Amino acid sequence: MYAVVVTGGKQYRVMQGEILRVELIDAEPGTAVTFDQVLLLGDGESIQVGQPTVVGASVKATIRSHGRADKIRIVKFRRRKHHRKQMGHRQHYTEVEITGIAKA
Repeated sequence: MYAVVVTGGKQYRVMQGEILRVELIDAEPGTAVTFDQVLLLGDGESIQVGQPTVVGASVKATIRSHGRADKIRIVKFRRRKHHRKQMGHRQHYTEVEITGIAKA
């Protein structure tokens, strides 16, 4: 069984037992979280598509850790203008483990 959930403005296809990195969630490691915005549920050949979400469906997960992704470098350069600007960014993330998918 799999589901498509929305968290942090992004959509993720998840299955039970999977570990994924999502946008930062303000909770301590080890706590359980529930994702209520389930857009799609799939179980073998049957698929439930929400309008816009599947009513009563939820995905349960446990927070494993928090961290920061690798640095990405942003370079703005204008030729012949003596202009060069460098910036960097490290995005915060939360690593979660999917523990269960509940149908409606």
